[in-house]
Amino acid sequence: ALALIPEAISFSILAGVDPRVGLYSSFVMAVVISFTGGRPAMITAATGAIALVVAPLALEYGVEYLFAAVVLGGVFQVTLGLVGFARLMRFIPRSVMVGFVNALAILIFTAQLPYLVDVSWLVYPMVAAGLAIIFLLPRLTTAIPAPLVSIVVLTGLTVAAALTVPNVGDQGELPDSLPFFGIPAIPFTWETLTIIAPYALGVAFVGLMESLMTAKLVDDLTDTHSNKTRESWGQGVANVASGFFGGMGGCAMIGQTMINVKSGARTRLSTFLSGVFLLILVVVLGDIVAIIPMAALVAVMIFVSIATFDWHSLRTIHRMPRSETVVMLSTVAVTLATHNLAIGVGVGVLVACVLFARRVAHLVE
Repeated sequence: ALALIPEAISFSILAGVDPRVGLYSSFVMAVVISFTGGRPAMITAATGAIALVVAPLALEYGVEYLFAAVVLGGVFQVTLGLVGFARLMRFIPRSVMVGFVNALAILIFTAQLPYLVDVSWLVYPMVAAGLAIIFLLPRLTTAIPAPLVSIVVLTGLTVAAALTVPNVGDQGELPDSLPFFGIPAIPFTWETLTIIAPYALGVAFVGLMESLMTAKLVDDLTDTHSNKTRESWGQGVANVASGFFGGMGGCAMIGQTMINVKSGARTRLSTFLSGVFLLILVVVLGDIVAIIPMAALVAVMIFVSIATFDWHSLRTIHRMPRSETVVMLSTVAVTLATHNLAIGVGVGVLVACVLFARRVAHLVE
């Protein structure tokens, strides 16, 4: 729960909505997925991948359209889960997956740049100090999440020295109560459907890809088997609930899941309690969260982008088959050009199919 707070706030800002949206989303999704999911101990909450998908929609049409897109995306996920989408994941080439992860990391990093332009010079040493804490603290102890320590230290410094820097409170109001059920206030017309459908498809595919990749990782770590079909439709149910309760949607979180599993968690109870404790902490400590400097969250997000990037793919790129390199770079390039992870993955799969057909044709000849 402590590790979820800074990232939920950061991803809210990444999506262009106020911090309540990401925090509500993380609470609702963690609680719902603890009942519907197919991978016990996996943490589902607001994520950078989904934030990047829905950000253009929130910017152009407003937060109510975002909620509607998340609900529709959840419906798509339930449908995909019931028709066996999880089994198709094995056919997505690894080079596309690597391109997806690398593009996600780059987009998260570039999304921080607006918070580093036209700001007080104090922001830069604060970001540097935050990164230093995040990278160096784990060498001393892993008992407390390093991003959380970084945020506490920088917030304490800001208050003690009375520094004038942008903070979370400047980004929007924080929750002081439980989320409530509500139907998105949008016109129920064909035009609305054409607006939200592309983003809903993005939420569905990107969310399922990241969730099923994380589930496979936890399977390997724990030597257990997850029900990926159930996880697929379970993610959909969680997203539908998120949209109706004023959340921005989400999917499995690799970092928080690793914290949970490596701490010994193996059951659904750990996922359920992470959501409950998150809401309690935010409602009780809302005034404190509001004074967190944005520099601290930027440091956390830069760390997330660095940790997400597959650096091994760069070190071995000269040894990879040329076709795999082309597929990976195509996925990254299209994703960065469109700022849409789903389109990038789609193009990557298409390029992989074309190159595979070309190889088969040469073999036949």
